[in-house]
Amino acid sequence: MEVKVEVRFLRAEPTMAFPRGRLLAVRGGRLELLAPDGWEVVGGARPEGARPISRAEAAGWCRFEGFDEALLDAVPQPG
Repeated sequence: MEVKVEVRFLRAEPTMAFPRGRLLAVRGGRLELLAPDGWEVVGGARPEGARPISRAEAAGWCRFEGFDEALLDAVPQPG
């Protein structure tokens, strides 16, 4: 039986290239970044200034940025 690991979402600070920040997810201690081609593992620690957001806020970010909200359920399982 597969055990689902909880996903926490964060939004990185806005930058010139990304005025609404970047969407990040943490699952099983692994940090992922939502890129145009899906989730990518980010090495290192959580970016300074990234703040936790709710799933609803993450869904709103996806809608605004043109990403499919289904990606919120597609954060890869660690391991």
